[in-house]
Amino acid sequence: MIKVTRLNGRPFVVNAELIQFVEETPDTVITLTTHEKVLVKESADEVVRRAVEYGRSLRVFPAL
Repeated sequence: MIKVTRLNGRPFVVNAELIQFVEETPDTVITLTTHEKVLVKESADEVVRRAVEYGRSLRVFPAL
């Protein structure tokens, strides 16, 4: 899950695993695999960075 901000300033969380596309038109639009579209304040690069960081956090093995 990644935290993003709606255009009205309200933060919300999106399941990064459901992100299909991220576009700037000029607002950033996240399209989910469910075909739902969400407009956010963050840049496309920032959404991608957060999604990649989330994905990496799933693959971290705890130290033994």
